[in-house]
Amino acid sequence: MGASEHAAFNVRAHLQTGQVIPAHPLALTPTRDMDERHQRALTRYYVAAGAGGMAVGVHTTGFPIHDPKIGLYRPVLELAAETATAALADASRPFVRVAGLIGDTAQATREAQIALALGYHCGLLSLGAWREASDEAILAHCRRVAEAIPLFGFYLQPAVGGRRLGYAFWREFAEIANVVAIKVAPFDRYATLDVVRALADAGRDDLALYTGNDDAIVADLVTDMPVTSGGRGYTRHFVGGLLGQWAVWTSKAVEMLHAIQTWRASGTDMLRREWLTRGAALTMANAVIFDAANGYRGCLPGILEILRLQGLVRGTWTFDTHEQLSPGQAEALSRLSAQYPDLADDRFVAERLDDWLR
Repeated sequence: MGASEHAAFNVRAHLQTGQVIPAHPLALTPTRDMDERHQRALTRYYVAAGAGGMAVGVHTTGFPIHDPKIGLYRPVLELAAETATAALADASRPFVRVAGLIGDTAQATREAQIALALGYHCGLLSLGAWREASDEAILAHCRRVAEAIPLFGFYLQPAVGGRRLGYAFWREFAEIANVVAIKVAPFDRYATLDVVRALADAGRDDLALYTGNDDAIVADLVTDMPVTSGGRGYTRHFVGGLLGQWAVWTSKAVEMLHAIQTWRASGTDMLRREWLTRGAALTMANAVIFDAANGYRGCLPGILEILRLQGLVRGTWTFDTHEQLSPGQAEALSRLSAQYPDLADDRFVAERLDDWLR
C-alpha cells in the first residue's frame, strides 16, 4: 500500500461499516521457524474469504514474536502486509491492517512506528503488561501510544492475561481522540455493557464496537443495547468482530455477518430464532477450539489444528512449547466439521488451497 493510498483510506469509516477481522495465526515449522509458504497461504485465505481486514501480532499470532530475541515482529507484519496487498491487487477493496501492540510505553510506541511504516492503519493495544498498574497509569500509556498510531482499544479477557477495567476507565478512554474502535472481549456481559455505557456517556458514536467475546459472537452482533446520552435514548450494537474464532471458518463468518447486516438494513423487527441457535452452535464449537474446559490452555493449538486439518498450516507448534492440545482435544476437533457443517468452510478452502500455497 503506497503512502497516498494509506492516507486516503478512512479507517474509522471502514470499521464503522462492520467487518470480519480475523486474528492472524502464525504458521511455524517443526523447528519453530516461520513457515513463510503457509503464512502467506493464511493471509490469502482471509482475503479470499472476504474478510474486511486482519489483525497481526495479536494473541492469536503469539505474543512471543514481540520479543527482540525472537526478532519476528517486523517480519511477520511485513509478510502479512505484502501478501494482502498482492492478493488485493486484482480486486482492490478496503482492507484494514491492525497491528498488535504490547509492552510498556516505549515498546508499544516503537511497535506502532514499525506498523505505520509497513502500512498498518491502527494498533490493537494489549494491556497485559499493565495488570498491576492503576487506571490513571494505563490511561496515560494509552494517550501516549495514541499519539503514534490510531488505537483499536482492547478489553482483554482476564483468563488470558487481561484485567478488569470498569466503566470509569472506559469513560476516560473514550476521551482519547485518536481511538477508532474498541474490541470488547472480557467474556463477561456486565463488563461488556460497561464499555457500551461509557461510549454513550462520552458521546462517542463515531467509535465502532467490535466483539471479541468468542463465547457470545452472534448474541453480540444481533443485540441492540439501550443507552442514553445527553437525555436521548437510542441503541448501540456491535458492528463486527475481531476474533480468534474467525481465524478459522472465515468465509462462513463473512457470510454470517453479511446476513446479519442485511437483516438489520431490512428494518425487520423480529429476530429469526435460528440466529440464536447458530450462536449456541458457534459457542459450543468454540469451547472445543479454545479449550475452555482446561482454562484455554489449548487455545492457540486448537485454532492451528483446525487450520492443519484443512491443509493451511503444517502443525500446531507455537513458540510457547507448553502450549499443546489438551488430552482429547484433537479427537474433538476432528469431529467439529461434521457436527457443525453450517459453520465449517472445508470445501471453500479445499477448492482454493493449491493456489494459496503456490
